[in-house]
Amino acid sequence: MSAETTTKQKSSYVLGRAEVRAVERVSPNFVRITFGGDEIAEFGTPGDVFDARIKLIFPPASGILPPLDRDSDDWWGSFLAVPEEERGAMRTYSIRELRVSDAGTEVVIDFVLHLAPGLTGPASLWASSASVGKELFLIGPRRGREERGGIEYAPGNASSVLLAGDETAAPAIARILEDAPRDLRGHAFIEVPVAEDILPIDAPEGVEVHWLPRGTAAHGLRLIPTVLDYLGDDDTTEITVTDIDGEDLVWETPVYSGLGEELEDTGVSTERYFWIAGESGVVTTLRRHLVKDLGVDRGRVAFMGYWRRGVAMRG
Repeated sequence: MSAETTTKQKSSYVLGRAEVRAVERVSPNFVRITFGGDEIAEFGTPGDVFDARIKLIFPPASGILPPLDRDSDDWWGSFLAVPEEERGAMRTYSIRELRVSDAGTEVVIDFVLHLAPGLTGPASLWASSASVGKELFLIGPRRGREERGGIEYAPGNASSVLLAGDETAAPAIARILEDAPRDLRGHAFIEVPVAEDILPIDAPEGVEVHWLPRGTAAHGLRLIPTVLDYLGDDDTTEITVTDIDGEDLVWETPVYSGLGEELEDTGVSTERYFWIAGESGVVTTLRRHLVKDLGVDRGRVAFMGYWRRGVAMRG
């Protein structure tokens, strides 16, 4: 080998074929699937996952995964280069657990099973019938790389945190709390379809986790008034969820504004930090009340729409 030959530096992400190692129906609306395989051996950094977003590519109707170039630096271009009917569906998920041992790397995902007519999609359908040995593609951060991306949770030196979300945000909230310093203080509010969807979280002793089964209530109508009541909003009797036009998801963090708002560098805040995620209309409603009605500094909040009611999300 020539002395001038250099080794190509690996990209900051892993695009690998992942095999189902275990499937567990942990509650009526959650199925927990464990993935492993040689191609995801360098995936992720344990203890530093928080709310990291990763991509999953599900096989198309043929059941055959697309021929993606796993060595390419352009995973998105590689995906789009495959004819649409052959490329399958790409969706974004949070990691529930990351295990790295001498036996290899395992990535655990909690899938919400939206199986009602008109509400389901390719991810829920795939997860509802997944079995050991099935495969998909997983795209996410490479272990030990600083430029990981996909993590929004950034409380800095905040003295306490408030986390809130629906069932789609529950895995991220759980991972945040389990990766957080053990002296963290705060509250987490999680709305789920039914009481049987309440799942164990190894939260720090100083964080109170409030589960909010909504039963027959409309989506968000347990979460919104409970959060606002805790924050001292005296009028939560006529809460309505914001109706959003178009397909855009709300995405407002201390360092990014999907609405194009001007961001001010207010320095490192030691006050309470807010992290809110879930259905976009619910998140938008909470954002309006917190920032406009309660005067919360938007530089201390991250509001993220993970999905939109009535819209089949892509990517």
